[in-house]
Amino acid sequence: MRAILNRLFTVTLVLLPWSVLPAHAQTTIALSALGSYQSSTSNAVTRQVRSRRAGLMAELRHISNPLVGYDISYSFRGADQLYEYQGPTCVGSSCPPSGQPVNAYAQELAFNWVVSLPVRHLVVFALAGGGFEKFDPTNSQAGGTRSQTEGVFDYGAGFDWNLLPHLGLRFQYRGNVYKAPALATAFSSTDQFTHEAEPVVGAYFKF
Repeated sequence: MRAILNRLFTVTLVLLPWSVLPAHAQTTIALSALGSYQSSTSNAVTRQVRSRRAGLMAELRHISNPLVGYDISYSFRGADQLYEYQGPTCVGSSCPPSGQPVNAYAQELAFNWVVSLPVRHLVVFALAGGGFEKFDPTNSQAGGTRSQTEGVFDYGAGFDWNLLPHLGLRFQYRGNVYKAPALATAFSSTDQFTHEAEPVVGAYFKF
């Protein structure tokens, strides 16, 4: 009998924090500003250097309970690339160019699973999922360029700060992992996975 009581007590302690969480579902729409910090990649022939750019993100999020939530996000940001040749020394007219900058922008559509935990006026959350990222060079470019779409793994964490019953601020960090795009026709991609860090700050409306 004592063993059974001890088990019941343990189960109660585990479930007690979840019992005080709000059970009602909620949906939010958010608009945020983001910074994009992309890592560089290289192989034996090409090195891709990326610049830091800003962008915007729109989100539609629905949370059914602390363990079940969904997030659909669309972002638009700068995605400039610099391709540099670092292969064997070459002499002659047939040599590839030493480098080519490509001004571009990227659009990302991502679908994420969200786990959240309300704490007073905050809602702490973590998310993970995937989607697609489309890279488009601008029209006024020297040298040949092309658009490209890559699959992306998306993850992140942050918190919502409830200021008013239907309005609040959202602070989050997002990370993207995808294959480095080949936007310059004179250069092949490094064919390496690259990481992009995105600090994101915005406001949301809850209904």
